[in-house]
Amino acid sequence: MMTDPIADMLTRIRNAHSALHKDVNVPRSRMKEALAGILKQEGYVEDVAINDNMITLTLKYRQGRPAISGLKRISTPGRRVYVNSRQIPRVQNGLGICILSTSSGVLDGMTATEKKVGGELLCEIW
Repeated sequence: MMTDPIADMLTRIRNAHSALHKDVNVPRSRMKEALAGILKQEGYVEDVAINDNMITLTLKYRQGRPAISGLKRISTPGRRVYVNSRQIPRVQNGLGICILSTSSGVLDGMTATEKKVGGELLCEIW
């Protein structure tokens, strides 16, 4: 039984990048679809394909190196981390993004700051 599906998704992406795979499959959920959409919107993955029960992420490489150099899960099932709009962290001095689950949906840190909404800090990506 999997207790943290978001951490599983991030680990699958991390492992696929370290093995230089072209794409990675992740079990489908609405939260993971929103995370994958943000990754595509921010340019960390090339494409997102959603099938019946799987999400396929086509990974992006720049000159043979992965576009994602680090992934970190912040809020876990045993320790939830909540921030308000003024406490949203800057990841790697603005070179990365953080992803939040807010009342307005799953948003990246910049969008959440612009909308002045806080929420659960899911992960950081750089």
